[in-house]
Amino acid sequence: MSLGTREDRRIMNPDYIFVYGTLRRDTNSEMSHLLARQAEFVDDATYQGRLFKVDYYPGAVPSNDPNDAVQGEVYLLHQADVALPLLDQYEEFGQEFFEPNEYIRLKQTVALKNGHNVAAWVYVYNHPTEGLELVESANFIQQPL
Repeated sequence: MSLGTREDRRIMNPDYIFVYGTLRRDTNSEMSHLLARQAEFVDDATYQGRLFKVDYYPGAVPSNDPNDAVQGEVYLLHQADVALPLLDQYEEFGQEFFEPNEYIRLKQTVALKNGHNVAAWVYVYNHPTEGLELVESANFIQQPL
């Protein structure tokens, strides 16, 4: 059984990423420009989670409450094997960083503005949130830290 070409597999199993903080295009950060070169913007989206102020950047954690919706954007990665290691470095995710990593990269369901759901990589905050300020708007762009 052949899995086809790498391009065939990419089309059948696209790698999406949901970004909610400094990687969003409206932040105009260096890393948002890198993401724009490595991926194609798909749509605005929400992730069922809560958003906290970690420092000058946010951290999202999953929530069981369907009313909790972190605002963000979804991108289709052109070459996930190239883009994800660069993003992992930025988010300090991986074995070369102190354990536990501040963020972990997980496949999560996100809701696109157009009504469709997709499985996308999300950098989820991986430390306790006690003592952190909840970002009430759940939108880093509307309420910059």
